Amino acid sequence: MDEVGRLLTLLVLLGGALTLVGGAFIWVLDEQRRIRRSLAGVLNAPPEPVLVARGRGLGIGFNLAAGLVAVAWDRGAWCLKYRLDELRGVELIADHQVAARAFRGEARRPLDQMATPEERVRLRFVFDDPTHPDFPIDLWLPGDEDLRGRPDADEALQEANRWLARVEAMLRRSALHPSASKAAPAIAAQTVPAMVHEDTEPPWDDDNDDDRNNP
Repeated sequence: MDEVGRLLTLLVLLGGALTLVGGAFIWVLDEQRRIRRSLAGVLNAPPEPVLVARGRGLGIGFNLAAGLVAVAWDRGAWCLKYRLDELRGVELIADHQVAARAFRGEARRPLDQMATPEERVRLRFVFDDPTHPDFPIDLWLPGDEDLRGRPDADEALQEANRWLARVEAMLRRSALHPSASKAAPAIAAQTVPAMVHEDTEPPWDDDNDDDRNNP
């Protein structure tokens, strides 16, 4: 009887240990945490503000004190870093139309159509870099409502609109205080791959041409 009791106790302890290990493994591999960790490594500080497209492995984060911005894809396996003064602006794309935009040196084009999108809600960040000039993030695509933790089309549109205002504020602030971005650590004129695989192009270059409305 004692042998059975010890065996049951051992099994309970083993099950608890496996549960803790499994939980820790999931926590470490969580997509948002991985992307945040990668961005923090590139920016040398926790990204703030930060936007992560849940389920798509994409994110963008800022270190405003250092005047840096970084983008990540493939769940943080790849990153690119820019100076904040290389960020030209952002477009909000609803379906296949540029619905709003905020660009450096331009008056903001606000979102005046709040109709529910049917095909896509996308933010396209545009940089002054001939090699990697933009970084699109789809905040909503059809079918996202069926996946846990993802916003519906209206929520994604509202979040995109908030980011439009946020980027406009950052651009205006950097224009008023240009020394902040120029004081950033030296970076090459083009974007700097933080973690790269040779002879591989960023995955967003393939399907993005139809949505572009280049400034």
